[in-house]
Amino acid sequence: MKLESSPVLEVNKLSKSFNSFQAVKEVSFELYRGEILGLLGPNGAGKTTIIHMLLGLTLPTSGDIRIFGLNPEKSRQREKILSRMNFSSTYVAMPYSLKVRESLMVFAGLYGVKKPRQKIDALIEQFDLKDSANKAVRTLSSGQMTRLNLAKAFINDPEILLLDEPTASLDPDIADRTRNYLIEVKKTKNMAILYTSHNMKEMEAISDHLLFLHRGEIIARGTPTEVVRHFRGENLEEVFLKIAREVEV
Repeated sequence: MKLESSPVLEVNKLSKSFNSFQAVKEVSFELYRGEILGLLGPNGAGKTTIIHMLLGLTLPTSGDIRIFGLNPEKSRQREKILSRMNFSSTYVAMPYSLKVRESLMVFAGLYGVKKPRQKIDALIEQFDLKDSANKAVRTLSSGQMTRLNLAKAFINDPEILLLDEPTASLDPDIADRTRNYLIEVKKTKNMAILYTSHNMKEMEAISDHLLFLHRGEIIARGTPTEVVRHFRGENLEEVFLKIAREVEV
């Protein structure tokens, strides 16, 4: 896969400590346009903490982040950066008192989306939210909430998309449609996507490259095939289970 020479996201020796616990330890990587980069690792490996630092929700203890060549720790630059990004997480709650369509309209306004109704209609269709469009957010199932979060993540056609377990709680059909949609927008819109998942088949199917994290450190990187070969495994699921169970590989 040929990538552009300049990354849109650069992370250099990024670390985060919570009191005496070091959640992320000098992690470095780059993300390019037209690339899907998977963050792989057991619970507690540091994946979500890294995403939170990229979004500015958590401040790094040390290290450097550059997004579109800008410094997200500077308030004026951070605003410019976030207008060109978006994210989705299973663990983020949407405004409960609003209806689905109203919630998306609010985010469209925040991002200055042109022709918001047309954009929202397309996203409601894409993520199978037609039957839920006029329901209050508080009444949604976990799967419907995940789909709403995904629709929100695409509202501004982001150049960088951060996804934390994007297909969690989705039924197999919607999950498959979501994976195909990610591959499509990566190609057609040259989007840079960073995401986490515990679905190893999904990681193998859509990731261009992987970072395998364990206890806050990168222990392997490369294409899914290269990572599997590094650990001399049969497939990514086997490798993941060995690492999660702390078996020597």
